[in-house]
Amino acid sequence: MLDLPEHILGHLETADVVTSSDLAQKFGCDSQKIVGAVKSLEALGGYIETEVVAVKKWILTKEGGEVKENGSHEGSVFGNVPEGGINQKELMIKCGSLGKVGFSKAMSNGWIFIDKSDGGLVKRKLERIEDLVQKNLGLLQQGKEDLVDEKLKSDYKKRKLVEEVTEKIYNIKKGDNFSTTITKIPTEITPEMIQSGSWKKTTFKPYNLDALGVEPSAGHLHPLLKVRAEYRQIFLEMGFTEMPTNNYLESSFWNFDALFQPQQHPARDAHDTFFISDPATTKHFPQKYLEKVKKIHSSGGFGSQGYGYDWKVEEASKNLLRTHTTAVSARMLYKLANQEGGFTPQKYFSIDRVFRNETLDATHLAEFHQIEGVIADRGLTLGDLIGVLYQFFMKLGIEKLRFKPAYNPYTEPSMEIFSYHEGLGKWVEIGNSGVFRPEMLLPMGLPEDVNVIAWGLSLERPTMIKYGVDNIRDLVGHKVNLGMVQTNPLCRLDKPNTNTDRQVDVVSKRWDKITARLEILQQRVSAAAGGLTLSTEVRPVSNLPTGLVVHCPVTQPPYSLTLLTPLLSKHTPVFTSTHTHSSVDQKCPTIFPPTALNRSQCPLKLTLIFSSVDQTKLVLSSTKSILGEANLLRYLARIFPNTLYESSELVNKIDSVLDSLACTDGKHSNTKLVTAALEKNKFLAGEQLSLADLLGLSVVKVHNIVTPQVKEWQARCSKEGFNL
Repeated sequence: MLDLPEHILGHLETADVVTSSDLAQKFGCDSQKIVGAVKSLEALGGYIETEVVAVKKWILTKEGGEVKENGSHEGSVFGNVPEGGINQKELMIKCGSLGKVGFSKAMSNGWIFIDKSDGGLVKRKLERIEDLVQKNLGLLQQGKEDLVDEKLKSDYKKRKLVEEVTEKIYNIKKGDNFSTTITKIPTEITPEMIQSGSWKKTTFKPYNLDALGVEPSAGHLHPLLKVRAEYRQIFLEMGFTEMPTNNYLESSFWNFDALFQPQQHPARDAHDTFFISDPATTKHFPQKYLEKVKKIHSSGGFGSQGYGYDWKVEEASKNLLRTHTTAVSARMLYKLANQEGGFTPQKYFSIDRVFRNETLDATHLAEFHQIEGVIADRGLTLGDLIGVLYQFFMKLGIEKLRFKPAYNPYTEPSMEIFSYHEGLGKWVEIGNSGVFRPEMLLPMGLPEDVNVIAWGLSLERPTMIKYGVDNIRDLVGHKVNLGMVQTNPLCRLDKPNTNTDRQVDVVSKRWDKITARLEILQQRVSAAAGGLTLSTEVRPVSNLPTGLVVHCPVTQPPYSLTLLTPLLSKHTPVFTSTHTHSSVDQKCPTIFPPTALNRSQCPLKLTLIFSSVDQTKLVLSSTKSILGEANLLRYLARIFPNTLYESSELVNKIDSVLDSLACTDGKHSNTKLVTAALEKNKFLAGEQLSLADLLGLSVVKVHNIVTPQVKEWQARCSKEGFNL
């Protein structure tokens, strides 16, 4: 019995060209089986040659198949109307689900009518009818689409009787090595071939070096673990030692009392802390240290008056799930104070799980991870703490920090740490810090000149920001999607890699400040001179950037680059390239015109990446970027001679229009803005074309704005050589 591939070869022997659809009909099998057999023949090499053609065809839906077999809805209604007529309500009951559509279609076709003179009975208007719907569906099923009018096809599609699908048809013809018999090509050398020597004359199947192969099964790191590894590496780079944090169960003594936190503190209530019922208490304490802690709480010591209450060992003995990893820090500092050989400076860190009786919501769970850093040394001050925090957060790519005084029972002074969030445009709290109090350190036995600085933050919040998770329950817990764990990308914190990067960033920021001040000064001089603007020759900067990377959303492509890049290319060769990030599954538009030069021939490389960002972003370094298409145009216009921006007398007006376009969202608002500007001027910023018009043309294309004024303005821009 021949298999399907050999059947195909046998049929092809007597024909020049056959199609996969013809073969499916001839062999009475599904077309997908034919396609599979054709692909297997292609893999053998030379047996056949194929050409794929996309063909649109009409197929019947389930309802359409029933109509083809039993007749249309209107035909059913007509068939249920007797010669003497029938009450409309009885007719609808008789026809069932077909009645509503069938009655209206039969009426519009003129097959039936309502005889008002005979009590409103429904009667036949014709003696017999031809059910064209049933007939045409039969033609479509047979593949005779040409015999059915296009309007009728559209009507049947609206009635959900048919569907239009695109089918790939294979045109198959004989190949160079055509044969009606298939010789199986060996894929590997066997011991028998080696013994007989037949391998020397055997033709083996070629290796497909482009094949991906079978993906090996493996475990996958959770996003929290990936971000944790980044933080851990930063601590290790700074010379910190990781503390052992494998004890989730802790006593109230180490969790609260050793930290000079009073026993009546609200955090020690059951509604904030998970207490253990079995074993409920512990008696394993360093007794001498316990007595010192009791005294510092009750009556004070070491220059402190304490809290002045009756400290109870029963309260300190209660077991609980630790509420912070500072309990581990307390144990390590006590061990450090009592080690052989005396105190030595140390730097500790920990990243582990803590537990609090929180109300569950999108940003809070009953357990989370705490990151903590501790430094113990002689003579440490608040300035040392601030300096270490700047160094630590700079390694995370966070440079804008602020500190706000705060209160903690075991640190004094205490500070909340704030960072400026570029996306939100405001300062947000990212951690807490302080200097451990003497009432905590001296009872441990640490020398009086030793100070300990510490800070802490959560692991979940930066992970949620990094991976775009807005509900913590999608990141941690039983509702986590395991597919997300398998497919989430590597964690790469936006941090500078070298000292050179940091120095370049510092210089760039200083230069930006100088440029901004010069612009303000120029505006003030212009205003003082009665509207006279300073005209300076714009020259290309000597330190032209060698590579620029622009990220942009698919929904708002920066079409202005299509207009500005050719101008830039006249002054320096530019190599342009476009890429699509793996997170984007949409088709991306073409922005750059084709580049004739090779990459190595161009001193400036401009790369555009379509990714899942909110707005266009020009990346200048690992920590510095320029946001918005308007600011991108400003930056590019400054690096080559032109009259579109700074050399224009209308620079202030241009800036105003650029800012307005950048701040306006939606088609309606942008239409209103552009139309209002064109009512007063020939171009958006005045009587001459400027950078504002380039951004305007991009906005008009993105939002598909079409008005008579916009069309006239586009024609004027086209005469100037700017056309999208």
